[in-house]
Amino acid sequence: MTVLISGATGFIAQHIVNELLKQDYKVIGTVRTQEKADKLKKQFGNNPNLSLELVSDIAAPNAFDEVFKKHGSEVKVVLHTASPFFVTSTEYEKDLLIPAVNGTKSILESIKKYAADSVERVVVTSSFAAMLDLEKADDASVVFNEESWNPATWESCQVNGGAAYCGSKKLAEAAAWEFLRENRKAVKFELSTVNPVYVFGPQLFDEDVKDTLNTSCEFINALIHNKPEAKHMQEFRSNYIDVRDVSRAHLVAFQKKEAIGKRLLLTNGRFSYQELEDILNEDFPQLKGKILVGNPGSGKEAYKNMPTIDNTKTREILGYPFKSLKETVDDTAAQILRKDSKL
Repeated sequence: MTVLISGATGFIAQHIVNELLKQDYKVIGTVRTQEKADKLKKQFGNNPNLSLELVSDIAAPNAFDEVFKKHGSEVKVVLHTASPFFVTSTEYEKDLLIPAVNGTKSILESIKKYAADSVERVVVTSSFAAMLDLEKADDASVVFNEESWNPATWESCQVNGGAAYCGSKKLAEAAAWEFLRENRKAVKFELSTVNPVYVFGPQLFDEDVKDTLNTSCEFINALIHNKPEAKHMQEFRSNYIDVRDVSRAHLVAFQKKEAIGKRLLLTNGRFSYQELEDILNEDFPQLKGKILVGNPGSGKEAYKNMPTIDNTKTREILGYPFKSLKETVDDTAAQILRKDSKL
């Protein structure tokens, strides 16, 4: 079976590609440049089951047309992971909203035009951000679950980078569900989404450990390297999931009929920055005296006024246990330390 995955060089996407190849799927990935394509092919040992196509700008009109013209008849599953993920932008529409929404619409339109009869399942990588109501982020009486939706509109989310990112995920996911409703008779595919919280865990390849990592892993990287921003995050708390659990969820999302039409909410519980500090100080003696200590043992105090996230339905569909905070932090940190011999 052939699976097409957009944004194949991404943090989560690389783990998905790895899982797909291990399960003997033929994988077609889209990447932005030939340089990225060459690097990824080499990293996967020039695996003959992996081929790569260039899509330089997912927001461009008909961005995926050429890929589906070429491969549409053979593709059975589409995993759409490509979307911008950063919160520092001030060009909210240009950097976040338009690429996220147009990229999602574009790949679905290309399926409709060139693979309506061949693509059977589509999985969109969304985010808990598409479920979160930012105004209730400090309300302990609130419960978010698989049916929750971020109430943001195109206009309302353009107040800061964080709101714009969250809004982009909501609007892109909503566009996917709306597309399927409007084109139910024109396409045969069924849709699922994967909605993770902050995603920790190692990069698939050690060589991809850079001075600055993807948004979630940078929490740990900043702490290990004692960057100034680590001190600013001392009071931070949120929810976590391991990248390897997220990648597995993408496969289950198209392999199980129980996942059809479902939003899979990926979280294994809460974390605080203090807990990250405690784990690193306890498990990596070489870091003692070099990184923040904070107030050891007080991490769970940060959970006050946090909403509850209930993903019981998702856990039942997936059917596998998630990795603990200690395991995901330890594995992330161990890889960073392997790469940085000075620490």
